[in-house]
Amino acid sequence: MNAGRLKGSTKRKPAKAESAPLAELRDIGKTFESGITALRGVSFSVRRGEFLSILGASGCGKTSLLRIAAGLLASDTGSISWKEGTRPRETGFVFQEPALMPWATVGANVRLPLRLLGSDDRTAALRAREILTQVGLDKFADTYPHELSGGMKMRASLARALIVKPKLLLMDEPFAALDEISRFKLNDELLAFWRELNCTVVFVTHSVFEAAYLSTRTLVMSPRPGRVVEEIRFLPATERFDPQYRTSAAFAARARKLSDALERAQ
Repeated sequence: MNAGRLKGSTKRKPAKAESAPLAELRDIGKTFESGITALRGVSFSVRRGEFLSILGASGCGKTSLLRIAAGLLASDTGSISWKEGTRPRETGFVFQEPALMPWATVGANVRLPLRLLGSDDRTAALRAREILTQVGLDKFADTYPHELSGGMKMRASLARALIVKPKLLLMDEPFAALDEISRFKLNDELLAFWRELNCTVVFVTHSVFEAAYLSTRTLVMSPRPGRVVEEIRFLPATERFDPQYRTSAAFAARARKLSDALERAQ
């Protein structure tokens, strides 16, 4: 990825608390056929341009909540109101696993969303080449998923989500299975894309450090049945693009604040 080009781009303005909501989730509840209640009475807004993290322990319903927001799972109670009346057409989703089609090349996997949206082959190919270059996979367009490392598969999954230039990007613990070095790099690249595309990100994680590093706002969830018990806002830290930020006192303070909130949620 061309980090230098992204760092030199226009600095992104912080998401403002008073900005208009992109979506309002009200009283969301979900009970599965097994009788397990994953979510109960979940209400919050998603605001334009923010990086919203949903933080909670494993099993608290974070993934179910994100899938409901994506329209992949129906809630039993509650509703979602979208500003434009419906979810943005340009929505990207990155799953916990890369979920790439094993029979298709990396390029074909990345082009898929544009093909589903009706783009012509030439437009899709040009955009795929552009986004694969940005994520550092331009030399792997003709390879197959089984030939890639775990980090490269996740880059391909991220490229597939970003190819539509999403207004909304939904991410379900996408980097949880990666080694720390790969995770740090992809966190940095994700922030650069968020700043460049000026999109809204909803990011599910169980990592205090990841939420502290990425978020402008974090919702802390209780154990199952999951509900939002605390909201913590951060101004975007421009120092995050400094390699030393992860060892700074400012970052440690953010992580400690989230850790304390997560402890209170138990």
